[in-house]
This record gives sequence, C-alpha cells and structure tokens, in this order.
Amino acid sequence: MTLLLDGLVEALRLLLTGDGEVWSILLFSVTVSATATLLALVVGVPVGATLALARFPGRSVAVTAVNAGMGLPPVVVGLVVSIVLWRSGPLGGLEALYTPAALVIAQALIASPIVTGITLAAVQSVPAAFRLQLAALGASRVQMLAVVIREARLPMLAAVMAGFGAVISEVGASLMVGGNIKGQTRTLTTAMVLETGKGNFETALALAALLLLVVFAVNWALTWLQQARAR
Repeated sequence: MTLLLDGLVEALRLLLTGDGEVWSILLFSVTVSATATLLALVVGVPVGATLALARFPGRSVAVTAVNAGMGLPPVVVGLVVSIVLWRSGPLGGLEALYTPAALVIAQALIASPIVTGITLAAVQSVPAAFRLQLAALGASRVQMLAVVIREARLPMLAAVMAGFGAVISEVGASLMVGGNIKGQTRTLTTAMVLETGKGNFETALALAALLLLVVFAVNWALTWLQQARAR
C-alpha cells in the first residue's frame, strides 16, 4: 500500500513540476495513439458499414475474420509489422522500423478490427425498415450509407473509445516495432516496462497513473459527447 501511495505522490510531483521527459512521453503516446485511432476510423467505418449493409459471397467469412481480429494479440501484429519493415523485408527500404511511423502502423492494425466490428454491429442495429424507407425515397447507396452511419453515430463513439483504449495501453507491439528509444519511440507503457525492470517502482506507478488519467479523460470526453447527443 505504501508503494502505491508513493507512486501516486510521484505522479503528482511529475505533473506539477512539469518534468520535461514525462510530458514528452505523455504527449508522444497520445499523439501516436490518436493518429492510429484516426486511421482505424478511416478504414474501419466504411468497411464495417459495407459489411453490415452489403450481401456478397464470402461475407460471413469476412465478418468472422473481423470478429476474430478484435481479439488479435498485439504481439502478433508487432511481429508481422517488424518482418515487413525489417531491412530485408518487403518495405525495408522505407527504414521505418523503430520510428514513430512504425508505432502508428502497428497500433492502427490493432485498432482497425475493433472499429470495424463495433461499426458493423452499430449499423446493423439500425432498423431494416428505415433502410427500406430510404430506398423507397430514391436514396442512392452512398446517400443511404451516409444516413445510416449518422443514425448509428452514438454507438459508434464506442468504437473510438475502444480503439483508442486498446492502442494507448498496448505494450508488446510497441516494444517490437518501436524499440523504446528515448526521445523517439518511448511511450507510457514501454517506459513503465523499462522503469519496472530497473526497480524504479515509484516512477513506474507514476507513469501508470498518468496512463489511467489519459484513458479516463478521453473516455469521459467521448462519453459526455455521446450522452449529450443522445439527449
């Protein structure tokens, strides 16, 4: 219990004293995870909506793959991205491994199935009669898709919360593709692993407290937006 209290005190001290390294790690983590979540939304929302509305051969396999991808182990993503970005890999010429870009790619791959799956469920929750009414009014496929997504926007905010929460708290893939390089690819989670390995439990707990604070703040803001729109 004393160790936990010391960690909380250390977290407050780091925040109030404006520790430069901690703030840079915090801002870097939020920036990378927010960018990855945005990319996941760009990919996942249209794919999820299409899977929910369209009917084509192999759709059940695609839906099953999305649902399975929601539980995809991050270390598997990290391994695949590492192989692809390795010097002898297909994209080794980009020299992107152990860079922020590699972190964004890995985190986007982790978040995309989550966003896609939740979007699929949200769009499917829109009554079929509503879609039929839109078709009867002469709405095109693009117009119908836009209206249905707008109707499902409240539950889809859960996709943002789930996607962001999954990637900002991820550690395995970040270590594999980022390397935990100080000042370049170190995130809150990888910094926690480093400090724990060094025996600096107070600092590790302080970083954990900051991580929880960020997750809570983002989810509080999105939940407020969700409930405000619902009202």
